[in-house]
Amino acid sequence: MRWVNTPENPLSKGMGKNMPKIIVVYLSTSGNTKAMADAIVEGARSRNVEASAMNFHEAKMEDLKSADAIALGSSTFHYKMLPPMEKFIDTIAKANVKAKVGAAFGSYGWSGEAPVLIAEQMRKIGINVIDPVLRIQYAPAEKDLEECKRLGKDLANKIKPK
Repeated sequence: MRWVNTPENPLSKGMGKNMPKIIVVYLSTSGNTKAMADAIVEGARSRNVEASAMNFHEAKMEDLKSADAIALGSSTFHYKMLPPMEKFIDTIAKANVKAKVGAAFGSYGWSGEAPVLIAEQMRKIGINVIDPVLRIQYAPAEKDLEECKRLGKDLANKIKPK
């Protein structure tokens, strides 16, 4: 017996239009937060959830509105998230993107406040943020990337139908 990918085939259940979707948006100055975003996506996809990572410049509000979960990441600069990410979160609030599962993450050199601040802002606009936020100092090592994958899996498990 050979399985064919058709709507009637049980293997294709949950795939396509009705598949849960996660959007991971990041602002990365040195590539560390991007590496984290890519690992989050990898973890989510391993749970058969549609997931994509994009720089905040590429993110479209209609994609965020249609997503079941949103993860936002920024590196920390002078004890804060980067100003463009702060403006991006304001744009999300104005677009009335809420009632979603969320996560906050980011890399840092010294202090690491950005993910905490992102989570606070996400909660203020009605997004249910998974705790704890994910903070990684400097470039993520393999064990750190595994934590990022775990976050992607956790997000996927929260949005998958029971």
